[in-house]
Amino acid sequence: MPETYKNNVSAQIGNLWKLIGNTPFIAVSYRFKGGPEQQVLVKCEQYNMTGSIKDRMALYILQKASEQGKIRPGDMIVEATSGNTGIAFAAIGKAIGNRVRIIMPDWMSLERKAIIKSYGAEVKLVSKEEGGFLGSIAMAEAMSHYDGVFLPRQFANRYNVEAHEKTTGREIGHSLLLEEIKPAAFVAGVGTGGTVMGVGNFLRSLFPEMKVHPLEPAESPTLSAKYKAGSHRIQGISDEFIPDILDLNNLDQVLQVNDGEAILMAQKITKELGMSVGISSGANLAAAIRLQQQLGTNKAVVTIFPDNNKKYLSTDLFKEEPFREGYLTKDVQLIAHRVLNKV
Repeated sequence: MPETYKNNVSAQIGNLWKLIGNTPFIAVSYRFKGGPEQQVLVKCEQYNMTGSIKDRMALYILQKASEQGKIRPGDMIVEATSGNTGIAFAAIGKAIGNRVRIIMPDWMSLERKAIIKSYGAEVKLVSKEEGGFLGSIAMAEAMSHYDGVFLPRQFANRYNVEAHEKTTGREIGHSLLLEEIKPAAFVAGVGTGGTVMGVGNFLRSLFPEMKVHPLEPAESPTLSAKYKAGSHRIQGISDEFIPDILDLNNLDQVLQVNDGEAILMAQKITKELGMSVGISSGANLAAAIRLQQQLGTNKAVVTIFPDNNKKYLSTDLFKEEPFREGYLTKDVQLIAHRVLNKV
């Protein structure tokens, strides 16, 4: 690899880290069934460069690939993704001077497809008949045999987990120490598994007794069933299979949230707190509140807002969603949020 290119990429990656990470960590105050005020702690990843937590993983993987000489001038980055990862690689790949091809299921939101294309990346859409998400991964893998192609392989890449150990988890952990808060549990929806594994690993190094709960849609309990089960509307999690980097044996009970409840909670976050979040953010907060009610109001529960709502304009997030029996959203009043100490 030419030294000039390597130095330029290293400098640009360092510059990009100024736009990615060190996101706000907040306490969301709420009342449940008119009871006393409580709070859930939330890392707000919608404030990253492209509006999602996937920026961290994408930049870290490309940084490691550059350092190790695995990506060269003119190489094409090829990744299978459900959306946010594609957006992150499209933007960051363009910033460091590489071409990007994203392979994704054709049922992802129109906004995700358009945003990826706006960064100059190629988009290959895959239908259910062509294999859906697993078909997308197979198509990406088939390109690994070509010269000049780099595959991040987000579902199997250990650097995905390490990215969240070294950035997201470290930031949350240090903020908790500054606030003198001992967390009882961390909750996160599972897409690749990088967030729940990486953040969980780091927080457990500080708080060994803390529980780490992966989250899945109730309509598609792939983690619980150990195989693809059902369909759902929480884009970005439960992508038809259990990722290689997800170690369920090292995690606690799998939590479930209905996609309708996730949509209603995301709408509530925007309406009552004035924060732009996607459907998975609603799922995470609903699960965190439900868990806190089980553990006790004095137990601190931490979760993530993975992205903003800009990628969901054409989805059910911006439509009227009916309440159903068992949803807790009608019993939750979101009061306010307070930014906690940053690292």
